[in-house]
Amino acid sequence: MSGVNVNQKNYEMPPRDGFTVAHFLTVAEIERSARFYETVFGGRILSLGDGNAPGYVQIANTWLILNVGGGPTPDKPSVILSVLVDRDRISSFMNIRVADIQACYELWKSRGADFITEPKDKYGETRCYIRDPDGYIIEVGQSKPDFTYG
Repeated sequence: MSGVNVNQKNYEMPPRDGFTVAHFLTVAEIERSARFYETVFGGRILSLGDGNAPGYVQIANTWLILNVGGGPTPDKPSVILSVLVDRDRISSFMNIRVADIQACYELWKSRGADFITEPKDKYGETRCYIRDPDGYIIEVGQSKPDFTYG
């Protein structure tokens, strides 16, 4: 798989200026999920938590915050966090854009990624989806050469 470059660059969390975006996932097991993102995507585990604190994983310029579910807290008094109840009913997903979808598909599949299908042509892109250990889906897409955003 030398045709795909998925090496990490150096990004900072927290940022020195401005802001950064991180994605929070409610997971059944912090370490299991962290190891998945480390193994499949080459993520860097920053912390596995300590039972009371979440785990943190850096994937390229994105940070994942992984924590088990729980009840309301003073800052979100009506919110309960839980893992997916139905793996086929979701309301959001991560989207990864790649330069070579076929190379990423082969590499990440060899690392244990559970792809729903092989890459398929769709509108101005080729895309496929991966399920993580908790059932969340991750879109992997490559824009077609003549496709422009906006």
